[in-house]
Amino acid sequence: MQAYEVQRATQAALSSASSLGLTAHDAAVLHNSNKLTLHLRPCDVLARVAPAAHQCAQLEVDVAQRLAEVGSPVAALLRPEVFVQDDYVVTLWAYYEPVTTQPIPNADFVDALKRLHAGMRRVDLPTPHFTDRVSEAQTLVADHGRTPELADPDRVFLDRTLDRMRRAVSNSGLPEQLLHGEPHPGNLLATRIGPLFIDFETCCRGPIEFDLAHAPAEVGDDYPRVDHQVLRDCRTLMLAMITAWRWDRDDQFPDGHRLGMEWLSQLRKATARSG
Repeated sequence: MQAYEVQRATQAALSSASSLGLTAHDAAVLHNSNKLTLHLRPCDVLARVAPAAHQCAQLEVDVAQRLAEVGSPVAALLRPEVFVQDDYVVTLWAYYEPVTTQPIPNADFVDALKRLHAGMRRVDLPTPHFTDRVSEAQTLVADHGRTPELADPDRVFLDRTLDRMRRAVSNSGLPEQLLHGEPHPGNLLATRIGPLFIDFETCCRGPIEFDLAHAPAEVGDDYPRVDHQVLRDCRTLMLAMITAWRWDRDDQFPDGHRLGMEWLSQLRKATARSG
C-alpha cells in the first residue's frame, strides 16, 4: 500500500480492535504489499487489512476457522468475523512472537504441510479451482490497460505458457483436494507451539503438487507420493502466474517491476529446458 493508504488502513485496524474493547494505541507494520499486516499494541493482536474491493477475507476466515476445528497447524483467529472500516476489510488474529529468524527445517515444513493437507481433506467449503486462478492471470495478461508495460512478445509468451501448463496439470488425472494455494515460507510461522500456516485467502482446489510448487524445492522432494513431472509443470505454472501479477499496474508488491523482469527471464529458461 502507498503511504497515504497505510495511514487509513492502520486507522481501520485500530478502530476494529477498539470496537471489541481492545486497547490498541499504535501499530507496527509487519508486511506491506497489496495488503497490510500490522501488530497492534499494547493488546498484542495481529491485524490483516485489505481494500474492500480486492479481497477474499471471508473465505480466509471461514477456512481458518474450520481448519482450527479439525486441529490443523494454523494461526488462530482472534474473532471469526470480518470488519469493514472506511473501504477496508480487517481481520484480527493471535499474534505470535517470532522464535527464530532461521528457516524452518525441511522435515518440520514437510510435516506441517502434510498435517495441513490432511485437515483440508476434512473441510468442505466452496472454494475456487486452481484453474480459476490461472484464468485470472490470463485475463490480466490479455488486458493491455491493466498491464501497460508488458511488451507484446512477453504478453504472448506468458499467455501461451499459462495455457499450456494449465492444460498439462488439469489433464494429469491426479486426485484433487482443498489446498492452501501459496504455502511458501513467508506463510509458515515459526512459533513456540510449532510451525503454523497463515494467509488462506488463496485457497483453491487442485492436486497437492500445486501447493508443493510454492514450497521450497526440498519440501517437494521429501513429500510422500508426489508426481514429480506434474510438480515440475506446477512450478512452471506458478512462476508464470506470479510473473503475471507483477505486471499489474496496481500491483504494490515490493520491487515488483524488477521481479517481473527477472521472473520472465527465469520462465523462458524453464520452458526452454522442458520444451
